[in-house]
Amino acid sequence: MSLFRLDASIRTEGSASRAIADIVEAKWQAGNADAPVTRRHVGTEPLPADAWGAAVAGSYLPADQRTPEQAGALALAATLTDELVDAEALLLAVPLYNFGVSQHVKTWVDLVITDPRMGPRAEPALAGKPAVLVTVHGGNYSAGTPREDWDHATGWLRRILADVWQLDLTVVTREFTLVGVNPALDDFTEMAAELKEAAEVEAAEHGRRLTSVRQAA
Repeated sequence: MSLFRLDASIRTEGSASRAIADIVEAKWQAGNADAPVTRRHVGTEPLPADAWGAAVAGSYLPADQRTPEQAGALALAATLTDELVDAEALLLAVPLYNFGVSQHVKTWVDLVITDPRMGPRAEPALAGKPAVLVTVHGGNYSAGTPREDWDHATGWLRRILADVWQLDLTVVTREFTLVGVNPALDDFTEMAAELKEAAEVEAAEHGRRLTSVRQAA
């Protein structure tokens, strides 16, 4: 069983999303010793921002009429899609940045959708594959909080991953990652610790699920 892992944090050390995703991956690996893992780090190794436009323009042209830039962009889109299609399970670690999804993740999604296998008229090549989305928030955007409507990323990611790509998706969220960093949040230290522990437990459960769902298929 193979795993594809996407990391979107712009940090390597101290990344909360990577830490939670590491728990998911460790539990998955416990049931898949020596299984291959394909990794893509769009936060620290971003895709070219102009590739999507070139891929869209090139997709309307015969192959022999495409510019080198268009051909290269479409080849990149095919590579990104191959990484997803070839994997049996998916793990995506995507932090909330500025209340939305980062440009790195948006570029990745847009490029994948330009591939014919993932376009709007195609039967999704990923349908039914188990996937875990890890997302982390510096503040707390859960229901009943003053900023419960400020998370504009998770809903969009669900639409893409579960509805458009038809993955068998589960989500683990860790709130209040800036507690201990931002002094204005010091009053929430105990709550943040409880939320962190709960997210870690949930991550472990989702990691085991990635294995069990595929084995039962």
